[in-house]
Amino acid sequence: MKVLHLEENHPALIEGLRVLGIQNDLAYDDSLDEVLAKLDQYDGLIIRSKYPIDETFLTCAKKLKFIGRVGAGLENIDVPAVESRNIHLLNAPEGNRNAVGEHALAMLLALMNKLRVGHTSIQSGQWDREGHRGWELSGRTVGIIGYGNTGKSFAKRISGFNVRTLCYDILENVGDEYAQQVNWETLISQSEVISLHIPQTDLTRGLIDKKFIDSMAHPFWLLNTARGSAVVTEDLVTGLKSKKIMGAGLDVLEYETRSFSSIFNQENLPPALQYLMEAENVLLSPHVAGWTQESHVKLATTVVDKIKKLFF
Repeated sequence: MKVLHLEENHPALIEGLRVLGIQNDLAYDDSLDEVLAKLDQYDGLIIRSKYPIDETFLTCAKKLKFIGRVGAGLENIDVPAVESRNIHLLNAPEGNRNAVGEHALAMLLALMNKLRVGHTSIQSGQWDREGHRGWELSGRTVGIIGYGNTGKSFAKRISGFNVRTLCYDILENVGDEYAQQVNWETLISQSEVISLHIPQTDLTRGLIDKKFIDSMAHPFWLLNTARGSAVVTEDLVTGLKSKKIMGAGLDVLEYETRSFSSIFNQENLPPALQYLMEAENVLLSPHVAGWTQESHVKLATTVVDKIKKLFF
């Protein structure tokens, strides 16, 4: 079996496949045309998000048996086109769920305790205790939208903070000992924190907009460690200015490209993004919630394990 790797991952991935007797070929620096020209030689493909896996791409993949996605999201892949060709799609949400859950919790605690502004004020020589009085998480109701791998991970991690945790998901019966599954109306009427753990789909694009923000019964903190397209940034900024949104922790942004590369590769930053970069009650990170030393290994080994289970 021959496998083509389009992007570099942890060495455990190539080593794990080598042990299975798989030939690993590397195409890290190849252009899309170069990849397409030789794709018909390969049984497997290892990707992150470099190129869109669409009909044009798949037409060249005449022997392809599987696609290993070293990550969770599938928005870069035409899933129906893959499935229609009986190609196995193996992603790895199990590999970084712990990291995402911890990152979301860290953002929430940092926002509620004003750690960012407290740190910068001390750096500027100010010792303002009253101005940095924060809020406690204990006793609050936390709402999780999307209760899969990362949603469950976040719920488990906040379970020790004396909170009531609600979850909403389009699938039924996904609630567990860490979160009570509720309908949409209950979620927006009771939650004081909203944490997004949803894929990028037509249903989730622009989910957090003016209508959603206005419908929330309580002022709330917003966390997004999922996909930037889920939040309408201009509406988020309006919500922050009105204080309906108490604070926002954003690991992902609406302005990211398909390959999650730098958002600064543009001449003029959108005003809404500029506001987020300067606001004291906003915490930003560069799409790294699932990007830890440990998840780097686990994402790789998860893909190897799924290939092994399927073919060996």
